[in-house]
Amino acid sequence: MLKIALPKGSLEVPTLELFKEADLAVIRSSDVDYRASVDDPRVSEIRILRPQEIPIYVAEGIFDMGITGRDWIDETKSDVESLAVLPYSKRTTRPIKVVLAVDASSDVHEIDDLKDGARVATEYPGLTKRFFDDRGISVDVKPSYGATEAKIPEIADAVVEITETGKALRAAGLKIIAVLLESYTELVANKQSFADPEKAHAMHQIRTLLLGTLEARKQVLVKMNVTKDNLQRVIAVLPSMKSPTVSQLYGSEDFAIETVVPKASINILIPELCDNGATDIVELNLSKIVR
Repeated sequence: MLKIALPKGSLEVPTLELFKEADLAVIRSSDVDYRASVDDPRVSEIRILRPQEIPIYVAEGIFDMGITGRDWIDETKSDVESLAVLPYSKRTTRPIKVVLAVDASSDVHEIDDLKDGARVATEYPGLTKRFFDDRGISVDVKPSYGATEAKIPEIADAVVEITETGKALRAAGLKIIAVLLESYTELVANKQSFADPEKAHAMHQIRTLLLGTLEARKQVLVKMNVTKDNLQRVIAVLPSMKSPTVSQLYGSEDFAIETVVPKASINILIPELCDNGATDIVELNLSKIVR
């Protein structure tokens, strides 16, 4: 039913991992095969393509759905339906940033310090030109096809580049002077396909699986036992999605407790539970959380 385009390159591995965890494992003959499939009646075809191209092909109706970055949607000005933000990238769950950077030793400290005619190298010529046009600054935008940061100062006076942490740019001797855009990975759809009730229903189901998987990555299930005397002390330190499940142990006045808590705080929480009388603590990973 649905033709889906997934990104190759830096987002390829985390995207395929996400689909596998969502029980939508992508099957292909080799790691370099661009054609793939998913053993699911809602998916008729999977294609692995450059993320720069995906919003264009989805907008044109070649694919019903795709995963790409907000940066490429804006760069190509593609008219697509955004179904969800998927907070993952090649290294972290933070958005990438499209930034303007110059030589660290430069006397350029902000956008207005760039003079008319400044050479700006970038893989985002459309986004970059619109950014400077909006500020009334006339720059010479030079399309770049890789190693953009290496073009300062001989080839360019500034670059517009993506970064997650800024570490690579600093290592290249550059400093960031402006952020043009924060970009998450997005699940997008062709607008005509989304207007089809049957396809839209399938899209929403896949969206539920993907978002449920991403939500589960941030949480863990914790189970424990506690005596009657310590029950309220343990409950008091437990965060939970709503409220913890508490049940009395058979043939005993003790209780079993289970709840879902943020994974980021589990290393603090478990010792605190022990301090307040919890025993037999078990931490379990989750596959999906659908709210």
